[in-house]
Amino acid sequence: MASIDIGGLAVPVTALSFKFVRASGPGGQNVNKVATAVQCRLDLDAAGIEGDLRRRLEKAAGKRLTVAGEIVVSAATHRTQARNRAEALLRLGALIEEARPEPRSRRPTRPSARAKAKRLEDKRRRGETKKRRGRVDAGDE
Repeated sequence: MASIDIGGLAVPVTALSFKFVRASGPGGQNVNKVATAVQCRLDLDAAGIEGDLRRRLEKAAGKRLTVAGEIVVSAATHRTQARNRAEALLRLGALIEEARPEPRSRRPTRPSARAKAKRLEDKRRRGETKKRRGRVDAGDE
């Protein structure tokens, strides 16, 4: 079975499908006659993407993920089908590369003793400043 390397991941050709539609926007008669915009669909089940990578990819895809488990990437920036198809594959590759690395786990940190002391000193100084504010007595005039 043939496969394509997209974003460092070997994806079977059967997992990809392309649909060409008419692009919107200016372009004269070419826009009205030729379907150059492309919708690239990656079927995650057919691609065999499982586990954590699949969850990260689904999260990265966001609203581009369909209920059927397909990621839909559109491209309409170029005037030819071939260039739009290549652009869609690049965008899909960027999405996969974004989802590939596992996120680093955050280790909780604590403020140093010096940082705590500085914070408390700043609070004390601010409190003193506020304490000195208030009504000014007219005194004995």
